[in-house]
Amino acid sequence: MSIQYTKIVEKLPSSVPFVGPEAQERNLKQIFKARIGANESVFGPSLKATLAMQNEIIKTWKYGDPENFDLKHALAKKHMVEPENIVVGEGIDGLLGYLVRLLIEKGDNVVTTDGAYPTFNYHVEGFGGQLHKVPFKNDTEDLENLLKKVKETSAKILYVSNPNNPMGTINKPLDIETLVQNLPENTMLCLDEAYIDFVDPALIPNISTNIKNIIRMRTFSKAYGMAGLRVGYAIGEKNLILNFEKIRNHFGMSRVSQVGALAALEDTDFISEVIKKASHVRNRISDIALSNNCKFIPSHTNFIAIDCLKDASFAKSVLENLIKKGIFVRMPYSYPQNRCIRVTVGLDSDIDLFEQNFPIALAES
Repeated sequence: MSIQYTKIVEKLPSSVPFVGPEAQERNLKQIFKARIGANESVFGPSLKATLAMQNEIIKTWKYGDPENFDLKHALAKKHMVEPENIVVGEGIDGLLGYLVRLLIEKGDNVVTTDGAYPTFNYHVEGFGGQLHKVPFKNDTEDLENLLKKVKETSAKILYVSNPNNPMGTINKPLDIETLVQNLPENTMLCLDEAYIDFVDPALIPNISTNIKNIIRMRTFSKAYGMAGLRVGYAIGEKNLILNFEKIRNHFGMSRVSQVGALAALEDTDFISEVIKKASHVRNRISDIALSNNCKFIPSHTNFIAIDCLKDASFAKSVLENLIKKGIFVRMPYSYPQNRCIRVTVGLDSDIDLFEQNFPIALAES
């Protein structure tokens, strides 16, 4: 007799959504000189958050608060909602897994954009859901055709990232609000807003927390510079959020993560400075692209997609050449977005290295 895995698991490949830079470093037997591929914030967390976490270290013999009480109340105050509208989890990745577990059974249909964030697809397939993908339109998520596909398939979840990863594009607030108004009541809109802190407030849609079939996901991994702490949260209608309590890992958030996130929320000056730095570096990366006879996709995030103006094999060669030179970047994996490479904003020294090596990588490809 041997262990019997579920039929779903038996059919899945042994893979992860992303190959981490650490795995690539092990293969290359060298450390990257510039880590500008994973959309992390090289500017790190605020000093206030760092000090708060250092002070909490000696208390880690205790579990974290399973209710995330203080953090939930602080987030509710920030977003002018009730604490009952907030659920905290282990990054957006963890919350996506809980959402799929809440709604998807074997054979249920789910709609997303082809080439959008693959971790969502990973969770859907793990629970036996059926993915239906809609192509990008002008490098932007095609809300009109996504809605058509939802109605065609009676999908239980529609996943939209806004701003989008991997292209950095954004849909207008009115277009998102129109999507919400026209969405079938039995379809949940998962609006992944991981990069929303970099967005002009005028471009952020206004959506009531009384709407039962929408959940908005946010993170401390990007602008707040705390990717390694795995702190995410979602905003939604109270009954929807209440159902997360039935299945979430109540001890998933460490004390250090909770305290760090709480302190980070209070340091508004730091976040404002990070956003300014990111805008400056985006402009610099865009200029580098143009000076090398490439194009760039205007971005509302902390990264720039550079259009190498050739095909996917060329872009992949450029990426591999950069990696060999110790510069970690990534690229979209679906056509036609895979004509691009994607570069995260970095320190001046990181971008200096990229500026020096990008033309060489292009010439060698």
